[in-house]
Amino acid sequence: MLFMEPSRYVIIIPVYNHEAKVAEVVQKALQLRCPVYVVDDGSTDSSYERIKNIPGISVLSHPSNMGKGAALLTGFSAASSAAEWAITIDADGQHDPEDVPHLFSVIASGQRAIVVGHRQGMDHDHVPWSSRFGRKFSNFWVRASGGPAIRDSQSGFRLYPLPEVLSWPVKARRFQFEVEVLVQAQWHSMPVLEAPVSVIYAPGGERVSHYRGGIDFLRNSATFTRLIFRRWFINPLWRLKKQS
Repeated sequence: MLFMEPSRYVIIIPVYNHEAKVAEVVQKALQLRCPVYVVDDGSTDSSYERIKNIPGISVLSHPSNMGKGAALLTGFSAASSAAEWAITIDADGQHDPEDVPHLFSVIASGQRAIVVGHRQGMDHDHVPWSSRFGRKFSNFWVRASGGPAIRDSQSGFRLYPLPEVLSWPVKARRFQFEVEVLVQAQWHSMPVLEAPVSVIYAPGGERVSHYRGGIDFLRNSATFTRLIFRRWFINPLWRLKKQS
């Protein structure tokens, strides 16, 4: 199993103002005994101070907030020369690093694929309504854009193949990166698989969310509009030109 070969994968943790949980998440990730890259995306709280002296990790920093997608790409670029796979874990504490073997368990020997952690129990009442609705909304439009039919397109707990993911022309640099990369994978004939993982949601007052209703809705709409346009108009023309 790939999971038994730590030299082949790294963990990437994007961070933006997650001072309450980031150190705990990093410490749990270190228990997997593989390289850990933490990308501080211009945090303005004490996130950096809480992780800067943790031994055994690589800390990468953006001078200002550039978005989750940009942070992931920074991590992918740094790790691509050292590993074949990147595991992404959110810094808010909702993911359990002990679930990492589940991501590897669905990959066939020699297969290159993206694996998305399908969060269990997301329909329960304790999960914020916005999260439940957002997942269904995203799943529908990922499929409409020509992407895979999966159940949790917004999950940040994933396994990515390196360096393949760096070669795709993903334009989004914020939260929308995580849905666009799934569509790009489908367009590039890369399998997208799902594996069941647990999810831990803190009480409402403790949970850190950077989702901004109006502006992020517009960003989501712009991303899906661009992808749908390309699916129906640009991709067919490119295929015809390639065949001629």
